[in-house]
Amino acid sequence: MKKLIFTLFVVINSATFSQHKLQSPSEFLGYAIGDQFTRHNDVINYFSHVANHSDKVTYHTYGKTNERRPLTYAIISSEENLKKIENIRLDHLKNTGIVKGDASPNIAVVWLSYNVHGNEASSTEAAMQTIYELINKKSDWLKNTVVIMDPCINPDGRDRYVNWYNQTKAAPYNIDQNATEHNEPWPGGRPNHYLFDLNRDWAWATQTESEQRLKIYNQWMPHIHVDFHEQGINEPYYFAPAAEPFHEIITPWQRDFQTQIGKNHAKYFDAEGWLFFTRERFDLLYPSYGDTYPTFMGAIGMTYEQAGHGRAGLGIQTDEGYVLTLKDRALHHTTTGLSTIEISSKNATKLNTEFNSFFNNSNLKYKSYVLKGESDKINALTKLLDKHDIKYGFTNTSKVSGFNFRDNKSGSINADGALVVSTNQPKGKMVKVLFEPNAKLSNPLTYDITAWSVPHAYGLEAIASSSLIPAKNAKTKNNINNTTTPSGAGYIAKWNSLNDAVFMADLLQNNVRVRFSEKDFSNNGINFKKGSLVITKSDNRKIKNYDKVVTDIANKHHRKLHAAPSSFASSGVDFGSPDVKLINKPRVAVLKGNHTSSLSYGEIWHFFEQQLKFPITSIDTDYFEKINLSKYDVLIIPNGRYSDFLSKENIWQQVNKWAKNGGKIIAIANAVDFFVSKEGFELVKNKPEEKKKDSIGNLTPYDQRERESVKDFITGSIFKTKVDTSHPMAFGYEDTYFSLKLGSNSYKLLKKGYNIAYIQAPKNISGFAGKDALKNLNNSLVFGETRIGSGSIIYMVDNPLFRSFWENGKLFFVNAIFLTNNNKFRL
Repeated sequence: MKKLIFTLFVVINSATFSQHKLQSPSEFLGYAIGDQFTRHNDVINYFSHVANHSDKVTYHTYGKTNERRPLTYAIISSEENLKKIENIRLDHLKNTGIVKGDASPNIAVVWLSYNVHGNEASSTEAAMQTIYELINKKSDWLKNTVVIMDPCINPDGRDRYVNWYNQTKAAPYNIDQNATEHNEPWPGGRPNHYLFDLNRDWAWATQTESEQRLKIYNQWMPHIHVDFHEQGINEPYYFAPAAEPFHEIITPWQRDFQTQIGKNHAKYFDAEGWLFFTRERFDLLYPSYGDTYPTFMGAIGMTYEQAGHGRAGLGIQTDEGYVLTLKDRALHHTTTGLSTIEISSKNATKLNTEFNSFFNNSNLKYKSYVLKGESDKINALTKLLDKHDIKYGFTNTSKVSGFNFRDNKSGSINADGALVVSTNQPKGKMVKVLFEPNAKLSNPLTYDITAWSVPHAYGLEAIASSSLIPAKNAKTKNNINNTTTPSGAGYIAKWNSLNDAVFMADLLQNNVRVRFSEKDFSNNGINFKKGSLVITKSDNRKIKNYDKVVTDIANKHHRKLHAAPSSFASSGVDFGSPDVKLINKPRVAVLKGNHTSSLSYGEIWHFFEQQLKFPITSIDTDYFEKINLSKYDVLIIPNGRYSDFLSKENIWQQVNKWAKNGGKIIAIANAVDFFVSKEGFELVKNKPEEKKKDSIGNLTPYDQRERESVKDFITGSIFKTKVDTSHPMAFGYEDTYFSLKLGSNSYKLLKKGYNIAYIQAPKNISGFAGKDALKNLNNSLVFGETRIGSGSIIYMVDNPLFRSFWENGKLFFVNAIFLTNNNKFRL
C-alpha cells in the first residue's frame, strides 16, 4: 500500500513538471511575438515563469509606478555564477573603488533597458524573446557574463499605449498611415504617469521610476548599458557608434568599443539584408539620457533605435513602400540585444581592465566644487547627490579661490561651512559633468540642451577649485522644534525657498490665513525681508488651537517660526499695514489637451501634486469653451501652440473678459507667443535684424545649410538676468538670476508692465547660443507682468519647471500664483 502511494506521487509530480517546463514566449502567451502587443502584466508573468523554470535567472521587483505597476529586473547568468552573485557584484564594485578591497573580476556585466518610452513598444516584446533565446541557445556566453534586464522602464506609458492600440486597431490590422490605429490621441504613450520623458530623467531623478531604478543601477554599475528605443517609421535601425559631440570625459576605449559593438551588429544585419545607420543624430553630451548617464558612470552607454514608434502599430506602410511589422521590429531588437551580450562576453577581461582605468580621476582639472547658499537649497542638492551615491562634505576653510560661477571668471568666496563635492572619488567624472561651468562642444548640432550646470540650477554661489578642499562628513541636521506662544501677536517665517512655499501651501490647505510683507521690516529686533510670511492671531481667531496648528505644521516642514510679541514693528511695516497683504487661497486651473505640450503640462501637474502639494483643476481644451472661468482665480497655460485654439472668438472673449475682471493668466514658454500684439497685453516680439538680400540668391551649399542655421539657435543655454527684487514675483531672490533659455524667442521689455527678470547685455555663460540669436536678446524679457483691468497676465518666457530640475526657478512660479496680484478678498 505504501509502495502504491509512492508510485502515484512520483507519477503526479512527473506529470506536473512536464506540464510546467520552460515555455517560449509564444507558448506562454498563446501568440507569436509580434502578433499582438503584450500587456505589462503578461510581460511580468512571463519573466516570472522564466525565473521559476530556469536555474539561470532570478527575477526581482525594485519598486512601483505612480499607477502601482511593478518595476522589475531579471539577473541572468550561469547557474554557477548565480550561486555566488553577491560576491561577483562586490568584486565588480571593488574594481571601481566604490567598495574597498582587492579584486580581479573577470565577469562582464551587461544591463539591457527596454521601453523607456511607452509607445516605443517593440522592445519589451523583444525582451521576452531575448531572455528565452539567451538561456536556451546562447547560454555559453553566461559563463563569464551577468546580464541584467529591465523589461519595461515605463509600465504606465506602455500600458497607456498598448491598451489604446488594442482597443483601436482594425482586424486584421490596417497598414494605411491615415488609419486611426496609427494616430495616437494626446498625450500619447511616450511619457510616464506625470507625462515626463523618462529618458531625460536619469541624472535628475525627479520621477519615481528613475529614483527607484538608480538604487539598483548604482549597486551594479554595469560595463555595458543599452537603452532600446524606436524612431520614425522611415528610418531603418540606428546603433552605435554614437554621433558627435562626445563629452570630453568619454575615453578612447569607450569610443572604440562602441565601434566594435556596431560592427558586430552589422555582421548580423548585413547577413539578413537589414538596413541600419550609425554615427548620426544621437550624440553623447547631455548627462540625463539612458546612454550618457551610464557612459559618465564608466559604462559603454548606447541607444538602439528601431523604426516604428507609436505610429507603426502591428504593421504600417512606410513612405518607401515597405510594410514595417511589429515582428520585424522585435526581431531586430532581439538581434542587437544578443549581439551586445556576445561581444561583451568575448571581451570580458578587457572590459574589466578599462573599467578600472575609467575611475582614475587624477587628470581632472577641478578637484573640488565649493558651494554656499540658502540651507534649503544646499539640502536639496545633497538629496540629488545621495540619489547617485556621490560623496560630499562640509569645510571650515575660510577662503577658497578658483573659477567663480556667478561672475563667470576667477574669484573667491568665504567657504566656512560650505558644501564641498570633490572629484577624488569613484564617481568623480560624473561630478565634473554635473558641476562643470561649461561643457566643451565639438559640434553645436546636438540632440538636447547644452548647459545644465548644477550650481546655477540650484541657485548657489560656487567656486570650482583646482585644489582639493578638505571637508568633513555631512553636518547633522538640526530638527526644528517650534513651541506655541499664545500671548504673542503671531508668527513670522522666512521666504527663501520652495520648502517655505510648501509650508505656506500646507497652512492654506488647513485654512490658516497667511499674509506676506511687500516691504522689509524688523520685529522684536529681528530683520525680515520682503516676502516674509506673517501668520497673525487676528486673522485666525476662528481656528481652534490656532497656535498648535501653526507650530505643528511648521515642525512638520522643519520651518523656523519667529514668535512676534507684538504686531508693532521695530522698524518698517506693522502687521496691519496695507503692505502686509493677505494670501488668498487661489483656485488654480491648468489647460491640458490638444495644443498644449504634454511635457509642460506634466511638469505643472507633477509640481503641484508631488512637490507643492496644492490642488489644481485640469481643464481639457476639448471642452474649455464650455466652462465658467469665474470659478477660478488663476489660469496656467503651459508651453504649447495656441494660435488655432485661443484665437477662436468665443474663447478669446471669455479669457480676455475674465482677466479684466480680476483673473490671472500665467503663460509659459511658447504660450507667451500667442499674446504678441494683443490689445492691452503690451507684448512685442524682438525681430532679428534683416539680413542684406543678395540679388544673386543663397549660395550656401546644400550640405552646409544645417550648420549655417545654428547662428540663429539657442540650444539650452544659461544666461545671467537682472531681477527687480521689489516685485512680489521676485521675493526670495537676489538681483541676479541664472535662467535656462531653451530657444531663441525674444520679446521687448514691457512699456507699462513690470519687467521682473530680463536680459540686458546678452552673453550666455554656459551652453551654445548662435551669434545672431544673441544679438536679438538685447534688453529682452524673461519674466514679466502686465495688468489687464483688475487682473494680470504673467509672461514666463523661460520655463522654470523644465524637466523639474531647475530648482532655483520654482519659487518664481510659486510667487506668480500666490503673491503676485493676489490680495483681493473672496467671499
